[in-house]
Amino acid sequence: MHAKKKIEIIIEAPALNGVLAILDRLQATGYTVLPALAGSGRHGPWDEAGQVTSAGRMVAVLCILDATRLDATLEAVSAYLANRIAIVAVSDVQVIRGAHF
Repeated sequence: MHAKKKIEIIIEAPALNGVLAILDRLQATGYTVLPALAGSGRHGPWDEAGQVTSAGRMVAVLCILDATRLDATLEAVSAYLANRIAIVAVSDVQVIRGAHF
């Protein structure tokens, strides 16, 4: 097993391309994008029901990367998301194929 870092980013769909561009530019290319269907936060519960456009839809970006790329990636993502709705969490993970990240 190989120790890596996982960044979880929950954002509004319109911010997705900007986040992915940052991850690609910084070569943090081990990521997956998933729809965020519902949740609850500081302003109470929400869900995607009734969303006509992508403006209010939420997505989750899961990114696994080497610890040496973590600080630069978080700095760039944080700057981009500074004035947007976002949750960013970091955790330690173990992966089987370390060379993939």
